[in-house]
Amino acid sequence: MSNKNEAPKLSIVPPSSLKQPLDAAQRLQPVDETPGAGAHYAHLCGPEDAEGKVPVSGRLIIASNLLPWELSLGKGGEWKLEPRKGNTALHSSFQHLSSKHSHWETILVGWTGKVQPILKPKPPVTSSPIGGLKSPLKSPMVNAQPQSPRPVTLSTVPKPGVLRRTTTFFSQGGNRPDTETQKITAEDQDVVERMLVDSNITPGGFGKAIPVWMGDGEDGGQMELTVGQDWERWGMLSQKVLWPLLHYILPTPTDGESEQQWWRDYRRYNIAFADKIMQIYKPGDIVWVHDYQLLLVPELLRQRTGAEMYIGLFLHTPFPSSEIVRCLSRRKEILEGMLGANLIGFQSISYLQHFLSSCTRILGYASTPNGVKTYGSHCAVGVFPIGIDVAKLEASASHPGIEEKMKVIKEMYAGKKIIVGRDRLDSVRGVMQKLRAFEAFLEMYVEWREKVVLIQVTSPAISESKGIEHKVNELVGHINGTYGSLEFTPVQHYPQYLGPDEYLALLRVADIGLITSVRDGMNTTSLEYVVCQKDTHGPVIVSEFTGTASSLTDAIQVNPWDTKGVAKTIDYCLRLPKDKKQAIHTKLYKHVTTNTVQAWNCNLLKMLIDTLSTSQERSVTPVLDRRLLLNAYKAVKGNKRLLMFDYDGTLTPIVRDPDAAIPTDKVIRTIKKLAADPGNEVWIISGRDQEFLAKWMGHIPELGLSAEHGCFMRHPHSTEWVNLTESTDMSWQQKIMDIFGLYTDRTPGTIIERKKCAITWHYRKADHDFAAIQVKECQELLESTIAKEYDLEVMPGKCNLEIRPKFINKGEIAKQLIEGYRNKDGQKVFVLCAGDDTTDEDMFRSLRESPLPRSEFFTVHIGPSSKHTMADYHLSEPADLIESIGLLVGTVNPVDLGIVPPATEGSGQKEELAAAA
Repeated sequence: MSNKNEAPKLSIVPPSSLKQPLDAAQRLQPVDETPGAGAHYAHLCGPEDAEGKVPVSGRLIIASNLLPWELSLGKGGEWKLEPRKGNTALHSSFQHLSSKHSHWETILVGWTGKVQPILKPKPPVTSSPIGGLKSPLKSPMVNAQPQSPRPVTLSTVPKPGVLRRTTTFFSQGGNRPDTETQKITAEDQDVVERMLVDSNITPGGFGKAIPVWMGDGEDGGQMELTVGQDWERWGMLSQKVLWPLLHYILPTPTDGESEQQWWRDYRRYNIAFADKIMQIYKPGDIVWVHDYQLLLVPELLRQRTGAEMYIGLFLHTPFPSSEIVRCLSRRKEILEGMLGANLIGFQSISYLQHFLSSCTRILGYASTPNGVKTYGSHCAVGVFPIGIDVAKLEASASHPGIEEKMKVIKEMYAGKKIIVGRDRLDSVRGVMQKLRAFEAFLEMYVEWREKVVLIQVTSPAISESKGIEHKVNELVGHINGTYGSLEFTPVQHYPQYLGPDEYLALLRVADIGLITSVRDGMNTTSLEYVVCQKDTHGPVIVSEFTGTASSLTDAIQVNPWDTKGVAKTIDYCLRLPKDKKQAIHTKLYKHVTTNTVQAWNCNLLKMLIDTLSTSQERSVTPVLDRRLLLNAYKAVKGNKRLLMFDYDGTLTPIVRDPDAAIPTDKVIRTIKKLAADPGNEVWIISGRDQEFLAKWMGHIPELGLSAEHGCFMRHPHSTEWVNLTESTDMSWQQKIMDIFGLYTDRTPGTIIERKKCAITWHYRKADHDFAAIQVKECQELLESTIAKEYDLEVMPGKCNLEIRPKFINKGEIAKQLIEGYRNKDGQKVFVLCAGDDTTDEDMFRSLRESPLPRSEFFTVHIGPSSKHTMADYHLSEPADLIESIGLLVGTVNPVDLGIVPPATEGSGQKEELAAAA
């Protein structure tokens, strides 16, 4: 293995002939000489726009699922980079941010994907449509010799310009053993990493790049990296669960084990990205995360850096209704992961609204049209429809080879109208709906038969769509057999990637562009069609279910499920007079050329900077250090340990029916064992009434109970309840019952819980949006009337509104208990306090204000790390707290949690606790 301190010697090998045609815009790179190209780059929001608003470093770290190149490795150690197909608009965004028009220093972080072996080139094949006659659309390798790109060296770096296919070879030299399985060694990885950080060598104008390597070992490590191995495991959850669900396709029931493994791999994949970003992150950097494969990255980064990191997330897919999101088994983790960002961008307003609704209905977070309130923090949201690189596309569409192909197509279909569609073979792309509509069109309008041809180009599906390819081919054959003849075939289907010249020629000669997606993000084909039709003004028909529909409001929109309606629209467009077509196209062209991918970059970065400058400082509570907790617990001997726990949301999860919050057998056994230790005094301090606590926890004699936020106490080894509010005037309760009764009648799903010292109105089962309005109105009424008259406190909680006397709170009970544990004799004490709600903050505050050293007490908030809290630590859910208690009492093995056994006396434990304090 070579010395890593030495730069590897890269030998440039002339590229071989290209094996496959590309789809449109992949062979294009923007040239500075293109007329008007600079106009699309002029107003990019740069670091200078953040001056006086937020301190930025000028660096932009972009996290994308895949690098924009496909990597191949030869037996001799030579690497080859080729442009990756698809994601044209996203790649144009990367190129723009890395261009001379940008003031950002960009670093692209992406997975390498499957590393292919370098094989001998295969002979080119003719592209023939299915179900029709031989077409003039052939691979550019057949019709003409493509322009061979120059070998990329430091002195011949391609300028950003007109799209050209670029293939780069580089080698570390030397031969490797001719084994069946070709390993990707650490030295191989080092060569790629050193090359990708040099933007003068990498093709495409994408700037610096950092690869994420994912092995296929059991632990996801890099020891199992091999050439040609398909690492599908890292995309299984994304492709089989997330992508279908985001497009309204519900998952099929499974045994659950496969999905559990997919989730573990998805989390490891996101952790690998977070690790790679943290390796290069500097304070002031902006991190921009792209799409559904990386939805956990924002929260993973937030947990490591706190409020200081600036994070933006953009979702390129649709976001479905909350009723669909609820079907996702890991819905909470996915939503929490997204909310780690400062700003989340969506393609359309409806997707944004669905996201806000999901956060409210699933997580219980309050939301506004501008964002989500995550327990004190705020995650902003915005709508940013992505555009295309118009200058690049116009330059490519005027390429000399385009005119020749246009001429051939026109001659082939002389006197006929051409309808063009390009889609992936996913069920949501609406290819079947398009073919059904075209069939209905031919049936309904006899005069158009043999006068209109549909040219449909399809590429492989992202997610598995069972039987869709067979159904499409079958329907194409049926239409051609019914309405075709020996001289004419009405449907020309191309199940392949078309070369750029062919694709752009099709867009230019077409009379109609037809997009019938039943669910889609931003369909850029419609945008490319508008640009290519600037001279002929052919209308574009767009499905109302695409993200494009909300921005292309002047386009002719259809419901793809209305087969006859689409057929009528095709007829309407074919009969449109020239002046009407020109008027429609003028509006569309203005929109597309104004809302380009460059404008998209600018708008999103500008809003992110504005959000950062106006948002309050985001406080992130660190996760509980269980090793430190265990060491502190073991260090205290004798009756010097006090443990105080809330009940709902702390020992048991929050449930829709308050009466159903019953402790599990595991919870009871764990608490019972903890309380049985003579050195421990354990209390449950809850808002629950005496009857509930006595019923479910009262059988543990060593356990202390405090009901109704401290109104009643039952000491350990006692069965008597002490009423601390016996002399308090409770005449206010009937007035509160009357008001709560009024709001209960008007808000279905709400109930009233009357306690001896407090009254709670629960709305867990109600519609959250409607209940939020009622709760706000009720709270304002109470605070302005009865609360003032009787010195009451109105306390909003988790899906409830409680009213009680002001002098009653958990903090007073905690203060009394802590007083008995003050360090009066010089011995250490140990205090653990855990809660999840606003009422528990009083306990945390009492501990902070107590004379106890910070190293002797642990305050833990149960819930998201982003909530503003007085607690020093957080755990995500009640199960984590029970596991931590099990660690203290010995029912959980520290090794299983990756915790080193507790330190012994004199082993530096003192110093560790002091440092933690």
